[in-house]
Amino acid sequence: MVKAYFSSANPHSRRIKMRYVAIFEDAAEMLLIRQTRSEQHIAYLKEHRNEILIGGGLREEPGGMFVGGMWIFEVESRERAVSLIENDPYFESAYRTYRLLVWGKALPEPVLL
Repeated sequence: MVKAYFSSANPHSRRIKMRYVAIFEDAAEMLLIRQTRSEQHIAYLKEHRNEILIGGGLREEPGGMFVGGMWIFEVESRERAVSLIENDPYFESAYRTYRLLVWGKALPEPVLL
């Protein structure tokens, strides 16, 4: 069962939101894409910060090369999450794959990082 909730960000909107996690896995060729599209990628994340709540690169070890990434979403549908992923300037299906999973937060309190 997918747990959904009503968004309270806009008091006039009672749209149901769902939480998803995307785990990205990068091929070695993503390094060039990261280098050339970094500014566009960051701008994209900022533009969609109301839906992509947390995002960042993943490494095997501190200071190592990026091997992938992770995003946490609050969106109205799985289709919206897929759209956000596949329209990101970093997304190149030949070099970046992903798993999209429904996520249920264990504690109800807000998370501050």
